[in-house]
Amino acid sequence: MRLDDFDNSINVEDQRAGGGARFGGPGGKIGCGSLVIALIGALVFGINPLQTLGALQNLQGAGGSAPTQTAPREPGSLAESCSVNAFSHESCNALASLNKTWAPLFQQAGIDFAAPKLVFYARQGQSGCGDAQSAMGPFYCPADQGIYIDTDFYTEMDKGLGAGGDFARAYVMAHEYGHHIQNLLGTSEKVSEAQRRNPPMANRLSVKLELQADCYAGVWAARNKDRIDPGDIEEGLRAAHQIGDDTLMAAAGRTPAEAAFTHGSSAQRMAWLRKGLETGNEDACDTFSAQSPAGAQ
Repeated sequence: MRLDDFDNSINVEDQRAGGGARFGGPGGKIGCGSLVIALIGALVFGINPLQTLGALQNLQGAGGSAPTQTAPREPGSLAESCSVNAFSHESCNALASLNKTWAPLFQQAGIDFAAPKLVFYARQGQSGCGDAQSAMGPFYCPADQGIYIDTDFYTEMDKGLGAGGDFARAYVMAHEYGHHIQNLLGTSEKVSEAQRRNPPMANRLSVKLELQADCYAGVWAARNKDRIDPGDIEEGLRAAHQIGDDTLMAAAGRTPAEAAFTHGSSAQRMAWLRKGLETGNEDACDTFSAQSPAGAQ
């Protein structure tokens, strides 16, 4: 995927330096509204944001070898943090593109928008939701509106999950950014309240939240289709398949059980990513009232 280079408008915090250096635009919380929309994991690919507050230190990944630690370095500039390695550069480029795609949609809907921050860390870090650990995979923390990434995860995603490629990595960022959109709109809070009222539905609601983030990722890609190269879509769909709950459970030697799903099956994740890709319309991402798209099981 051919994205423009990032600019100084993005908000980046680099914990790999050990001092929590922060660069770029301002962060901060805003009030949540309701958009025209109706209302990467604990299993490796993006933790459900509802599970992060006060609980991150207890979560485990879904196996695979431990990622190698990035050598600590002194705090530097935004450009230096985004250029530690190729994956850092890609992540910063994706963040800039996501900001430029989603901000106008909020403006058109008359809703306040605040861009998230991107936080790089190596092996261990700190988030507003608690400890950050590489085994969690990339995750979004609603408490500080941060997308947390240890870029060594992308090597594991390629070698351990068979989900490599630049578009697959962009899908990771876009999925986590989708959780930020849900946070701004109040969707995550509504789901959390529904889970507290009806605990037996907690996992099913979590799946709907994750599938919506997948669909939002597809919307971003569709709105940047002039940047997509041949084979990119296949990379994204392959990644969505490889991180489906049923596929991950089977790979871990467990019998897939729908009642234990938190992110959705491979078929569901592929279908909702494809839904966003085909429509480019955030209104099509209402996973809470819509039936599963064609191709989902």
